[in-house]
Amino acid sequence: MTDLRSTVTAHPLLSEADRLADNGKYDQAAQRVMAHLRQNPYDPRGLAQLGTLAMRMGALVQAEQFLRQAAAHGANTAEVRRNLASILNQQERLGEAEAMFAALTQETDDPSMPALRAVTLDKLGRNDEAMAIHEELARRFPNRPLHWISYGHALRAAGRVPDAIAAYRHAVEIDFEFGEGWWGLASIKQKILTDADIAAMREGLRIAIDVRNSAPLHFALARALHDRGEYADAFTHYAEGNRQRAESIGYDAKELTAEVDEVTRFVDRAFIDGMPADGVGDATPVFVISLPRSGSTLLEQMLGSHPQVEPIGELPYIPAILRTAMEMATRRGRVTVPQVIASLPPQVAQAMGHDYLQRAALHRKTDRPYFVDKLPHNWSNILFIRRILPKAKFIDIRRPAMDCCFSNFTQSFSSAHASSFALEDIGQCYVDYVRLMAHLDGVAPGMVHHVDYERLIEEPEPQLRAALDYMGLDWDPAVLEFHRLDRVVRTPSSEQVRRPLNRDGVDVWRPYAQWLDPLREVLGPLAD
Repeated sequence: MTDLRSTVTAHPLLSEADRLADNGKYDQAAQRVMAHLRQNPYDPRGLAQLGTLAMRMGALVQAEQFLRQAAAHGANTAEVRRNLASILNQQERLGEAEAMFAALTQETDDPSMPALRAVTLDKLGRNDEAMAIHEELARRFPNRPLHWISYGHALRAAGRVPDAIAAYRHAVEIDFEFGEGWWGLASIKQKILTDADIAAMREGLRIAIDVRNSAPLHFALARALHDRGEYADAFTHYAEGNRQRAESIGYDAKELTAEVDEVTRFVDRAFIDGMPADGVGDATPVFVISLPRSGSTLLEQMLGSHPQVEPIGELPYIPAILRTAMEMATRRGRVTVPQVIASLPPQVAQAMGHDYLQRAALHRKTDRPYFVDKLPHNWSNILFIRRILPKAKFIDIRRPAMDCCFSNFTQSFSSAHASSFALEDIGQCYVDYVRLMAHLDGVAPGMVHHVDYERLIEEPEPQLRAALDYMGLDWDPAVLEFHRLDRVVRTPSSEQVRRPLNRDGVDVWRPYAQWLDPLREVLGPLAD
C-alpha cells in the first residue's frame, strides 16, 4: 500500500504539517496544508492530507469532500480509499463503506480489510457473511486473539454460546493479558470462570500496561468475584475499570444536562404543533428508547414477535444523520439541536427521513408495516426523529433507577456509553433522561408511550396490550412467546431474551448498597 507520507517530503509545508499532526496539533497542521494548496491548487497530495486531518478532527463531511477531490485529481491510492471507507463507516453509510472494504480486500493482503468489512456486514445485519469472514480470519491467523474475539462475538449473537465460549477461551490462551477475551467470557450469562481463570486474570492485571487490556480485565475479574459473593473485592475492580475508562475519555455530564435544559426552555406546545404531520415512506418506524440496560432488547423481542412488526436491532443512523446536520450547521457558528430542528427546511427534513428509511431498508428482511429500531440513546433524539419522520412511534421502557444505573456501571462499555464510567455521571444521565421524558409528556401528551420494566416482567400482557394499542395494532399472543423468536441479537442481553421471563435483573444493586451513596445522592427521590 502506498504511504502518502513518502510523497510529501519534497514539499516543506506538507512535511511540517505531518510533524504537527504527529504531535496532535491538527489545526496548525491543517493551516500548513491549506497554505500549500494556495500555492499548488488541486494538488492531490495536499488534498489527501487535508482530508486525513479533517477525519482526525471529526469533520467527516469535509474529510469526505477533500478525499474525493484527491482521488479525482490522481491520488486514488489504497490509502486514500481506505480513509474514505473509514469516513463512510463513521457516518454509518454502511452500504457504501462495505462495498469499498470489499474492493480493498481484493487488492491487499492486509487482514484488517476483511476484518473491517466483517464488522460493517455485522452492522448491516448480513450476519452469515460476516460470520464466514470472522471464521476464515481466525483460521488463517490462529495466533491473533482479536480475530478469535470477533468470531466469538458473532457466535454469541447468533445464539451459539458454547462455540462463543470456546472462541473466547482460545483468545486468552494465546494471550492471557488480553482483557477483551476475558470480558467476553465474563459477560456470558453463566458462571463459567474458574478459580484458575481468576488467578490468570490477576496475573494479567499485574503485568498489563495498556488500559485497553487492564480496564476489561478489571470488569471481568469483578464479574467472577461477584459470582462468588465477594462483593467488596468485586466493587473495587468495577470501580477501577470504570476509572481507567473515564480517565481516557474525559466525559462531561454537564453537557447532557445543558442539552436537556435547552429543550425545556426552547420546546413548547407551539414548537411541537409546528412540526409536520405528513409521513415519509410507507413503513412505520417504532423507536424503543431508554437508557442502556433497561430492557429494551426484551421489549424489542416481544414486539418483534407480532406478525406485523419486524425487529431490526440498534440502528446507528439517527445519530449519524443528526451529526452530519450539526456539522453543516455549526460551520456558521454555534447552534443547538433544537435550533437546527426548528430551522430545517421541509424538503431537507423529508430528505433526511428518506435517507434514514433507505438505510434502515438494508436491514429489513420482510415487508411488515412496522419495524423496530431500539438504539437506546435515541431518547435524546426524539425531537429530531419527530421532525424528519412524522409517522414515527416512540416507546420508552424504564427500569428502576438503582438497578439501571448500577447495571451500566458493571458493564464494560465503549466510549459510546461514557456516562456509565462514574456513579455520579450515570445517575445524572438517568435524571436528565427522566426530565426530558416528563417535559415531552407535558408539551406533547401521547407522543411517547411508557412501559414499566418491572411490570413488564411481572405481568407482561397488560403492558404489551397498551403498547400495541399505542401502535395501532391488535393483540397477538405470539408476543408472549418472544423467547422462541430466532434472530441474531447483538446486545449484552442476547442470552436473556432467548429465555422465558425472569427476575434476574431485579435488585442487582443491593449487595453493593454500602458503596452506592454517590449514586443515591445524584438520583435523589428517583433512587426510592
